[in-house]
Amino acid sequence: MRNQSITYPSTPKKNIPTQEKLNTTGPKASTINDRSSLQKSSDHAALMFNVYEPGHLNDEIDNRKICKDGGTFLKLLILITSAQSHFMARMSIRQTWMHYASRRDVGMAFVLGRTTNATLNESINQENYIYGDMIRGNFIDSYFNLTLKTISMLEWTDTHCPWVKYILKTDDDMFINVPRLLDFIDGKKDTRTIYGRLAKKWKPIRSNKSKSFVSHQQYRGAVYPPFTTGPAYLLTGDIVHELYMHSLRTFYFHLEDVFITGFVAKHLMIRRVHTFYFRNRRIPFHPCNIRNAISVHMIKENEQYDLWRKLMDSTIKCKSVKNYQYFKNITIRI
Repeated sequence: MRNQSITYPSTPKKNIPTQEKLNTTGPKASTINDRSSLQKSSDHAALMFNVYEPGHLNDEIDNRKICKDGGTFLKLLILITSAQSHFMARMSIRQTWMHYASRRDVGMAFVLGRTTNATLNESINQENYIYGDMIRGNFIDSYFNLTLKTISMLEWTDTHCPWVKYILKTDDDMFINVPRLLDFIDGKKDTRTIYGRLAKKWKPIRSNKSKSFVSHQQYRGAVYPPFTTGPAYLLTGDIVHELYMHSLRTFYFHLEDVFITGFVAKHLMIRRVHTFYFRNRRIPFHPCNIRNAISVHMIKENEQYDLWRKLMDSTIKCKSVKNYQYFKNITIRI
């Protein structure tokens, strides 16, 4: 039975695991808020417990709309990470594939952080008052805090939707083919599994000109452990609690997909399964390409409507389903 409550240690200094108890091959970093501090990260390890502030601003959110009865009857929860200023990206999703949130067995919400911009914060408050679909955590919303955003997503799910069967983590520049995703999970009985585009033997980027720059002080390994790439990956609901709890006891790392589905999942011996339908990149917008993919990356606001139309147009017939059926059975499990 899954835990429905979260217990936080009351005295952090006494509850920090020793190096011997932790996976010492994990990354090392200091608390990071922006690129400059990232590049100046020290040799001292920073446990996520000392970086992450739990809790959410739920004044305007409709928890029951997103996840009724703790997710007991919910097949799929889609949580979309979004930047504070991406209002048009959220609206284009609300007006297209977020339509499937009207199903009784599907829930959807956006996940954001906080902002110190008073004008932007008021705009976010008004938007959430209207739609009630924005989960906001206690961290400054920035690219280098994406790991905190994903942990916030896990915490909210563990607290408010502990019985949901599957959780899709995705971004606001993605097109998600929800019918294909529901077909994919229908009848599956796997547990302790993450599905997505599996990255194997990816090397850390050592150039400080890249936003994915990782210093030797942060991670000394030559390659990352296998992980599923961040634009979209699917979790079985039974691993949310332990992913959340163990992430707090793992060294901070700003690449959220490497951190969650690589370091943390590896330590917990959670399977990562490569699935062809998770494209997680931009592909040609042919209707049959869209219909046979679960996730398409780098989609602009206006393009969401075009892909939605191609997905829903019943006059378009695809003849290549058998070709995609071949890929359906190709999986790589770690």
